[in-house]
Amino acid sequence: MRRKSISVFLIIFLVILFSACTNHSRLFVGGFTKPDAKGLSVFDFSPRNGEMKLISENQVGPNPAYFCFSTKTNLFYVANEVMEFNGTFGGGLTTYRYKADDASFEKLNEMLIPYGGPCYISLSHDSTHLFIANYPNGSVAVVRLDEMGIPSVITDTILYNKSAPDESHAHMILSDPAGKKVYVTDLGLDRIIVYDFDKNSGKLNQAANGLVQLPDGIGPRHFAFNADGSNLYVINELGSKMLVFNIKENEEPGLVQILPTTRSDFEGNNYCADIHLGKDGRFLYGSNRGENTIVTYKVEPDGSLTLLGHTSCGGNWPRNFVIDPTGKFLLVGNQKSDSISVFRLNKKTGLPIEPGKDFVSAAPACLKFFE
Repeated sequence: MRRKSISVFLIIFLVILFSACTNHSRLFVGGFTKPDAKGLSVFDFSPRNGEMKLISENQVGPNPAYFCFSTKTNLFYVANEVMEFNGTFGGGLTTYRYKADDASFEKLNEMLIPYGGPCYISLSHDSTHLFIANYPNGSVAVVRLDEMGIPSVITDTILYNKSAPDESHAHMILSDPAGKKVYVTDLGLDRIIVYDFDKNSGKLNQAANGLVQLPDGIGPRHFAFNADGSNLYVINELGSKMLVFNIKENEEPGLVQILPTTRSDFEGNNYCADIHLGKDGRFLYGSNRGENTIVTYKVEPDGSLTLLGHTSCGGNWPRNFVIDPTGKFLLVGNQKSDSISVFRLNKKTGLPIEPGKDFVSAAPACLKFFE
């Protein structure tokens, strides 16, 4: 009887294990639209072997170069990175309902975003508003969502340099993990701006000690917080540097470390792009466009970084990358080679393992899994 119970338990365990290994995730890929491309592709991704299978291609407006998703309402919010939307000066915000059964999208709403060129979009911590960063004329916008999650009204816009707007290039806007502050990187004016967000009015108010001026020409682009928000990591497009900040409440973020993103012997032009922490927070990754590598750092117990190495990105111009929900794979969108390279991550060293598998994708600029 005991042997029979053990056998049944073993069979159940193996079935669960097999199901977990074969369960697929959905990968969403957006980019700059070409004449023969539809803009947003959906892939089935296998965490067992890193294989990808294209299941749908969708028209979601011009240049869906960045997007976010609300698990609360099952809605996609697409930032259309254009300077003219439906014949009017400005960028685009397009909202879609996602249908998982056939990986299709139903358009629900369009909205014109002031100043144009939206390059980043994120949800507020409580999912009541959208935050949008506009690159060409450096500005940010806040959009209120109604009870159904549909964009209803723009509640705030900030143009950072009114006399010479093209000197500012807002590149990312995101709440901290606790939802207490909203951070913006301005690549053109070499600074980080920290805001308090009033969800009742939908306004961004610069926080006390909320302006961090960085070295001239360094060009802050994307950033990532550790899990508790005590450290901020900023990758800098123009200076090829990784900055580490210590975050304390009601104090200006304190710069504690500056590290290179490229190899010491690299010669040529390089423009850093994206940054992500591994799922367990032990490793930090950044992408180098030019050197065409993924740089890997170890995150020390105090939040500081140790450079571990560089891995070829598998293509040309790694604009964006993502780590799959299991934390086992790193997927790189190589914009100029129209490809996505898939790397398995070494559990011990954190390094992406070559060779990566390559999959065709037209000018990928935004890769996301939504768990």
